[in-house]
Amino acid sequence: MTARKLKKKPKLSLPVARAFLRYLKPPSLRHLPIWHQALVWGARIFAIKVGFFGSFILLFIFLNPPGNIYMTQENWRLGGISQTWAPFDTIAPVMARAIVAAEDANYCLHWGFDMKAIRQALAKGGMRGASTVSQQVVKNVLLWPDRSWLRKAFEATLTPAIELFWSKRRILELYMNIAEFDTGVFGVEAASQHYFGVSAGRLSALQAARLAAVLPNPKERNAAKPTNFLRKRTAQIIQGAETINQDGRAACFQN
Repeated sequence: MTARKLKKKPKLSLPVARAFLRYLKPPSLRHLPIWHQALVWGARIFAIKVGFFGSFILLFIFLNPPGNIYMTQENWRLGGISQTWAPFDTIAPVMARAIVAAEDANYCLHWGFDMKAIRQALAKGGMRGASTVSQQVVKNVLLWPDRSWLRKAFEATLTPAIELFWSKRRILELYMNIAEFDTGVFGVEAASQHYFGVSAGRLSALQAARLAAVLPNPKERNAAKPTNFLRKRTAQIIQGAETINQDGRAACFQN
């Protein structure tokens, strides 16, 4: 028997191989106008951003974040921080109402931005005091602690996303567990133990309002040793918490 000769596979010619590789590669943008290139690159960056932050937003629907950049920085600086995660249902209801009354009274009425507060802040010549609980959660959970325009741009685009995927209770739960209440003290459970020696579930209305009153400046204010200003602010928060409980503005996070 004569051995059958195997036919060799034809080799691709160089021009054909180059054409095939060009087909596999994404099309070059060099032939496009500058504005078109900028648009394509902007779309690519946006897609990367959506994929990166979107994965964390979906993940934190079910899982608690381990911390944030600022907490890591403080842990390195101080040699340790205090934080104990407390599920929403284990925290005294007066604490949630006190924080909303102090930081974002219309929390249940907006989709992440309080337009009335923004207009009032702009009329006063700035944006101080217009940041909602949702915006602060985006900054504290997903972003980094500075006041750059880049961070604010990310915050503005991510705030509606967390409002879409996270419930109001979940957003407020994250806020209460990530917020700083004293140097190196994060979350209402650690703050309750630190200032009053009780768990977050046993806070009184006065204690909850004291904790909420220190939030804008936790390194300078002390809930256990309130100044006259802090006492007045505490009284305002107690009244505000009662008001939102009565007029329905606390309904979105209460059972």
